[in-house]
Amino acid sequence: IYFFVSLAVGALLGDAFIHLIPESFENLENGTIVGLLVIAGFFLFFIIEKFLHWHHHSDDADENHIHPVGKLVLFSDGVHNFIDGIVIGVSFMVSVPVGIATTIAVILHEIPQEIGDFAVLLHAGYSRKRALWLNFLSALAAVCGTFLAFFLGEAGTGLVVYILPIAAGGFIYIAATDLIPELHKTKSVKKSLLQIFAVILGVALMLALTLLE
Repeated sequence: IYFFVSLAVGALLGDAFIHLIPESFENLENGTIVGLLVIAGFFLFFIIEKFLHWHHHSDDADENHIHPVGKLVLFSDGVHNFIDGIVIGVSFMVSVPVGIATTIAVILHEIPQEIGDFAVLLHAGYSRKRALWLNFLSALAAVCGTFLAFFLGEAGTGLVVYILPIAAGGFIYIAATDLIPELHKTKSVKKSLLQIFAVILGVALMLALTLLE
């Protein structure tokens, strides 16, 4: 399971630094605003995790640390899927071919992330059945985002440019403060090398998707 958690680290960081932040710079054309929104996203997820810790009652100290991470991943994934849905909707408003290309890119982009998210949910203590169900519910946020984009029209694009850097900050927070510390618990050299490979693979997958943009 640590392989997929490592894959999630690479996918989250790769998505944030290769896709979301560069896209934010391109759309907003103001580095200061983008930087502040990324920090705001990082701090927002810190506050959310604090809130989840306060409301998570467990006698097991490890469980108390891990469970909020699962909830945080679900929240961030839902937000990200919602944004993906808006992007898909806006793309189809440009043209059908652009919409189809964007949809394919989003699906390919989601595969490694959803695998990683599923692994994190299992690691957080959820059963396989519940983790699959929660992942499915999170994916439905994309459908909601698509319908909202069609409903809002051009206003939907204005919403995306501000949410993208916030989502990037959230992804960086999850990878850096929750998942990577979990990987440090592995002492085996073989498993550690496998983790490093998985992180690099996650980043490489995100990098490969730039060819579809």
